[in-house]
Amino acid sequence: MARKDLLKGLMTPIPEKAQDPDPDARVDIAKPRYTKGAIGAVSQSIAALKSRALTEIDPQMIDAGGLTDRIDFEDEDHASLMESLRTYGQQVPILVRPHPDHDGRFQIVYGRRRVLALRELGIPAKAMIRDLDDASLIMAQGQENSARKDLTFIEKCNFARQMRDAGYDRAKICDALSIDKTLISRMLSVVDRIDISVIEAIGSAPSIGRDRWLTLADLIEKTDLDPGQIAKELTVLARGDKSVDRFEAAIAILSQDTAPSTPRMPAKGPRASTQIVKSATGLPIGRVTAKSDAVILTLPRDGNGGFEDWLIDHLKEFHRQWVSQNDENNGPQ
Repeated sequence: MARKDLLKGLMTPIPEKAQDPDPDARVDIAKPRYTKGAIGAVSQSIAALKSRALTEIDPQMIDAGGLTDRIDFEDEDHASLMESLRTYGQQVPILVRPHPDHDGRFQIVYGRRRVLALRELGIPAKAMIRDLDDASLIMAQGQENSARKDLTFIEKCNFARQMRDAGYDRAKICDALSIDKTLISRMLSVVDRIDISVIEAIGSAPSIGRDRWLTLADLIEKTDLDPGQIAKELTVLARGDKSVDRFEAAIAILSQDTAPSTPRMPAKGPRASTQIVKSATGLPIGRVTAKSDAVILTLPRDGNGGFEDWLIDHLKEFHRQWVSQNDENNGPQ
């Protein structure tokens, strides 16, 4: 989830005073006046063609727009996109609209990942500019999302939820995502049962479909943990891993919390067994993964107050105590 902060950066409101735009990036959106007759018709056709031409825009001049379609994206996906843009250039343009409140700036309709990558590369964004009101922006965003194969199930569910919460009826949501009302109801039933903080902590989970998310929802309803606790434990249990791993971690956390109180033994054979390590106050501080050939203790550096360094410094003393206790229990040989 290392790219998550970058993604949030594109979705945060812009400052009250916007920076002066690059003159090369400015676009005159004033509609020309046409004369009547054949000449006017030709002029109007030429203007229409120009409106569909690509314009290069400084990606720093592009702000948030519409709803959040991406929950997050993986480091390797971002790196791959940057390498592709660096090698082959931007093959697919983004779509923006003139910012309604800040002259010379733009709001993204779709192409957020490309904008982020182009920002890092310092390359102007090839963009189509359209005059869209808020409703048209969201509809265009939804229709673009429905045509993309890489938008995950939970991201589509979250987009549908945002449209509903913004006041759009089921018919409009169906049109935006090109799906029927039955599927919309099923998608909304998932995001209504799982708090958004948990969804964001897990991420996009590309290979996880509706049935697995419903399993997670069932486990959440059986647990005494609140969404904040679940999200915090996920950051400890699966820090730095892929979103699919975080989903599996959520299943493990909740299965452990709802299971009968019986001793848990490390798994036998090649399959690893993972358990959460908690402090005396019950807060998660790390994880232990028991494999057939090793036991791995993972302690994140964030949020543990230096406990991980203290533990390393005292490992020799702990081992000495263990050896001494083991010798006492075994007695003289």
